Amino acid sequence: MRITYRPKGICPSLIEFDITDGIVREIFFTGGCEGNLRAVSALVDGKPVAEIVRMLKGIPCGRKKTSCPDQLALALENALGANKTD
Repeated sequence: MRITYRPKGICPSLIEFDITDGIVREIFFTGGCEGNLRAVSALVDGKPVAEIVRMLKGIPCGRKKTSCPDQLALALENALGANKTD
């Protein structure tokens, strides 16, 4: 399933990714520091959502309370929450 997320407080305007059976693939950021974001995307591609969230959630950027990795973690949590069936 393809997810599009509008992050807050960072340079990129969109984060897009696929989640299939709890595994994240094909992460793309629109805007931001291309080299760093391609590295983050490559490092987490193929990993389970929970593992990525554990690794990236809460990482700040300079004086900001959030960062591109933190926003990716929030996007993944949001996607999981939106797809839960209680």
